[in-house]
Amino acid sequence: MSAHTDRYETAAGRYFEAWNATEPEALKKAVAAAWTADGGYTDPLAEVRGHEGIAAVIAAAHEQFPGFVFRPLGIVDGHHDTARFGWELVNEADGSAPVAGFDVVTLDAEGRIRQVLGFLDRVPAGA
Repeated sequence: MSAHTDRYETAAGRYFEAWNATEPEALKKAVAAAWTADGGYTDPLAEVRGHEGIAAVIAAAHEQFPGFVFRPLGIVDGHHDTARFGWELVNEADGSAPVAGFDVVTLDAEGRIRQVLGFLDRVPAGA
């Protein structure tokens, strides 16, 4: 595995740690570890910048889908300062995954996320 590939996988790993943090202090720390201070997150349902905004989007997802975890789908692919990866939102009780998508992230020189562009491939009706 190349150092470059490891950089993308490490960034994606920190990203999933943030999305799976449910306690406020753990979420705050995970977001700070994954994103730059002025980092952004944009998907069809949200557009925020900064750690507080990103943490609020993640907390809202946990409120809407309690008992669910974000899991990677497939491999992390990247080049230059950009990576992409698929994900799904999985119910820990029954294994169902009503939400899935993929994200494209840009990284800074230290491998922290500057921007996320998220795409939703599967969303339940009414969500």
